[in-house]
Amino acid sequence: MKLLERVIKNAQEYQKRIVLPEGSEPRTLRATEIILKESIARIILLGNPGEIAKVAEEIGVNIKGAVIVDPKTDSRRSAYADVMVEIRKSKGLTKEAALDMLNDPLVFAPLMIKNGDADGEIAGAVNATGDVLRPAFQFVKTLPGVSVVSGAFLMFVNDPHFGHDGILVFADCAVMPDPDERQLAEIAVTTAKTAKAIVGMEPRIAMLSFSTKGSAAHPLVDKVANATRIAKEMDPSLKIDGEMQLDAALMPDVAKLKAPDSEVAGRANVLVFPGLEAANIGYKLVQRLANAEAIGPVLQGMAAPINDLSRGCSVSDIVNMVAITSNQAAAVFEK
Repeated sequence: MKLLERVIKNAQEYQKRIVLPEGSEPRTLRATEIILKESIARIILLGNPGEIAKVAEEIGVNIKGAVIVDPKTDSRRSAYADVMVEIRKSKGLTKEAALDMLNDPLVFAPLMIKNGDADGEIAGAVNATGDVLRPAFQFVKTLPGVSVVSGAFLMFVNDPHFGHDGILVFADCAVMPDPDERQLAEIAVTTAKTAKAIVGMEPRIAMLSFSTKGSAAHPLVDKVANATRIAKEMDPSLKIDGEMQLDAALMPDVAKLKAPDSEVAGRANVLVFPGLEAANIGYKLVQRLANAEAIGPVLQGMAAPINDLSRGCSVSDIVNMVAITSNQAAAVFEK
């Protein structure tokens, strides 16, 4: 897991401000102790200070050094509400309603990011994905030119011949059930950014299908081929090819037969699946049958890094995701 060691080392240098809205959740507090002890990031915990202190004492953790913010009493509430009203004025949001919304840490956290008071957010240990992402979509929004948020998994396989020394990036495994060709192109472009920012790899992106270079004719094949073309138009510097079958993407001998002129075939390290169904099944097959380590989902496409945890997450999952979020926050994205 040398990659995670490098990600953590980078985070220690970046010292980004990561806000954790679930401030009194025990795993979150245990992770906070580790993060502060190892100087991985600067932590902002949201919640009632008395309750946070009580839980920390009960579970025996030291969170000295964390900034604790109570969304219900913080002095920035009025200014944040004004920003919310301006963003959502077409929806009829009033300041009174905005102030009421800010009582929710899952709303307060994105407003901290929007106003430059935090660099990234991690939540989801006790909240559903929709509840975490909804206010992020409403107030932080997506990167310029990107309309879709997607989820990538870092896949650590036990063979250095695959991907980037045994690391591949799969997308979209978490968010978009059936992206159209434009959305699929955006997923490819943002996944390339994730691969660079977190893994440090030079992305070679395979746009996956059940066809390689016209070997089958079907509207689903056309979608992937068109998405490949659009992605190249969005970022001409990308090394990207498709449509392509999985074996052609990963196996050099198959690539020579099916796509001999491709600079990606046989050497792909980023796999973009045609839809969520295939991607979710694909990453879990590799995780379970190949005993691969799967880290994610890393959310991508947002104007600032906001990541969702599984409700079954471990303390180490939270620590690792804080480090990953810090790396995302430090990356130079086109904004």
